[in-house]
Amino acid sequence: MVTKNRGKKFAVLVAAVSALIVVVGTGVQHRCAAEGGNDYESIEMFTDVLKIVQKNYVEEVDTKKLIYGAINGMLSSLDPHSSFLPPDMYKEMKIETKGSFGGLGIEITIKEGYLTVISPIEDTPAFRAGIKAGDQILKIEDKLTKDMSIIDAVKRMRGPKGSKVTITIMRDGFEKPKDFTLVRDIIQVKSVKYKTLDYGYGYIRLAQFQERTDEDLVKALKALKKENGGSLKGLILDMRNDPGGLLEQAVKVADHFIADGLIVYTEGRDPDSRMRFTARKGEKELGYPMVVLINGGSASASEIVAGALQDHNRAVVLGTQSFGKGSVQTIIPLSEDSGLRLTTARYFTPKGRSIQAKGITPDIVVENLEITAAEKKDVLSIREKDLENHFESDSKTEKEGKKEEKAPTYKMDEQIKGDYQVLRALDLLKGWDILKKVNKTVN
Repeated sequence: MVTKNRGKKFAVLVAAVSALIVVVGTGVQHRCAAEGGNDYESIEMFTDVLKIVQKNYVEEVDTKKLIYGAINGMLSSLDPHSSFLPPDMYKEMKIETKGSFGGLGIEITIKEGYLTVISPIEDTPAFRAGIKAGDQILKIEDKLTKDMSIIDAVKRMRGPKGSKVTITIMRDGFEKPKDFTLVRDIIQVKSVKYKTLDYGYGYIRLAQFQERTDEDLVKALKALKKENGGSLKGLILDMRNDPGGLLEQAVKVADHFIADGLIVYTEGRDPDSRMRFTARKGEKELGYPMVVLINGGSASASEIVAGALQDHNRAVVLGTQSFGKGSVQTIIPLSEDSGLRLTTARYFTPKGRSIQAKGITPDIVVENLEITAAEKKDVLSIREKDLENHFESDSKTEKEGKKEEKAPTYKMDEQIKGDYQVLRALDLLKGWDILKKVNKTVN
């Protein structure tokens, strides 16, 4: 999800659809007259239906519930990402961008009519249970998700910490749907994680683009440089299963690694939605090669960063095709502490590529294969030092070697050891460094 907060011109909107004629003003009335009054007549029909339901429905109805339902129906007919946010959901959405919210830890969308997982968020109930990007959620408890809105699905999956919810998943490779029972938790998303993989080679994981992502990235880069003698030989930026987040944060992250030029631009009907974001002047991270990791769970803001670095030839993109969510959602505050999430623009990479429904294609396609430890075989191995009367190494060379400062060694953690894509990225960076030295020798 890429979102941007824009409340200046929308504060006057009201939640009640029945009052829409008052809100839209004279401009719309003139347009209606030119179009034969069709819009006005449709709104009048809506108010007529509302009155009929209020008066004749078999049970007494809550008018606000009807209004909310009507707004949701209107927005769901546009695209999977536009939605009405009633007060409770609007409040949670604002909390979510700060990195703390209740639930299962799944970013979802509607794809080809099915409720689909964009990606599970790391270290959450969904992630630990083995939910994967691309999983189709067929049922939440006993409720079928066919024609269910994203907002309704989110409401059903969220709940008090410690409570359980069962979701039914269909996945490529499953012969039949499978039930997953998850225990809800308070989701604390740590946006940025980092570590040194080998001396000079850093690894930064971006899990989501939140309000503090750029600030945390700067701290991570400083820490990595300090750990590696003041500079880096190479950096892996891991955005696999990063569902996106705030557009402004994506731009700031990309800006650290791009010297100048366009980062991303957006196009929409409203002039305010047509924006161009360019790299700013200042200190940049340009002195080392980069590999960006993406997969089918990389969406929206993470695709902006990957696309910008790829177009500027700043990084090699490695992994699998990204999700392909190339639209911007604007959060518009409404009355009664509710809000509107509306798709207002499409975004494009610096070279004009639209990511919508296409995604980012990696420069090097690498599937994330499972690595298993090779079985140890009891084989006799003989080396030169094992032979009788072998020559010892030259003592002078040995002494000189001892004078050389040895780089610190880093023990690679088990998770990275089993991550084929990370290991391929690290090999690529090391190979790059070796080839530079070879090139100097040849020249």
